Amino acid sequence: MKKYVVTLTAAERDELSGLVSRGKAEVRRLKHAQVLLKADASAAGPGWPDERIAAGVGVGTASVERVRRRFVEEGLERALSPYRKGQRLYARALDGEAEAHLIALACSSPPQGRARWTLRLLASRMVELQPVPGVSHETVRQTLKKNTLKPHLRKMWCIPPKHSAEFVFHMEDVLEVYCRPYDPRRPVVCLDESFKQLIGETRPALPPRRGAVARHDHVYVRNGVASLFLACEPLAGWRHVAVTAQRRRVDWARVVRDLLDGRYREAERVVLVMDQLNTHALASLYEAFPAAEARRLAERIELHHTPKHGSWLNMAEIELSALGQQCLARRIAQVDTLTQQLARWEEARNAGQTKVDWHFTAGQARDKLRSLYPSIDP
Repeated sequence: MKKYVVTLTAAERDELSGLVSRGKAEVRRLKHAQVLLKADASAAGPGWPDERIAAGVGVGTASVERVRRRFVEEGLERALSPYRKGQRLYARALDGEAEAHLIALACSSPPQGRARWTLRLLASRMVELQPVPGVSHETVRQTLKKNTLKPHLRKMWCIPPKHSAEFVFHMEDVLEVYCRPYDPRRPVVCLDESFKQLIGETRPALPPRRGAVARHDHVYVRNGVASLFLACEPLAGWRHVAVTAQRRRVDWARVVRDLLDGRYREAERVVLVMDQLNTHALASLYEAFPAAEARRLAERIELHHTPKHGSWLNMAEIELSALGQQCLARRIAQVDTLTQQLARWEEARNAGQTKVDWHFTAGQARDKLRSLYPSIDP
């Protein structure tokens, strides 16, 4: 004989039937209503056994038993909704103080011998430090997620020095250049460098197919490194990538000469924005060419350097990012193949005249980057 027998009144039966017929409640509530209607042992109810109810409603027999017990012990509403929305069914594992301990621990350096904090490592260290007698890694994960902490991740970033007059000078100098209107006689050109490792396959890659991604063998052949010089004119939507075997002063000088005597041969001066790499100086022209030729080229260049640890101010970085994602994110074995692929990428991007719409000004820098500016006593 059943210990918990469901006997519905006419009003309860009408309420449950209306709830099921409307079908607008949450799934759990609807299924519990169906269980109660099928389990009704009154004269007007079917009084089905638990196994038949479970098969008909699509729940387990244990769920049927729990719904009957809640109905008898706690009433209709508790049988339909075993917990209120937002109600915690278990004690909080970490109180406010313990949660603060966890956050401080996750923001600290990992123990010696470990590169980063993991969820289980944080949980075990919390127990060792005795803020809590025990905590699971899932509780640690939920706490970190709630506080938007990701101790397993690390992002490389150019961290500028604080209160640096030199940084501020170069930053405002470059920002002033970016505010100039387009002038074909004095075009603004941004130049930056990168490299590409030439990597070949040892076995043919398997192409993607339904249910499987493309697969490359983990063994590869290294064929050296190619240097990339990327020059872009943001206001004209033009860019060019030159490939060299090295990144010496003479290589930089030859790239600059090709720009001056090629695309910009009719320009009075080229306003050149670059970072402060040791090769990025007009003196490099004198190492590559005779003095007269070097002087001719130097007189046609207006040079502006971005600050150290401020490469984000070079708009060529934006083009290098697009180049890396769109063209270079794969294995390329030979320089000839690399040059061909770069030419196709360059041709397509120039055809679309993709420009850089720069808005950041010196006035905004003085407001948003106040920590970079020296403190001047009045």
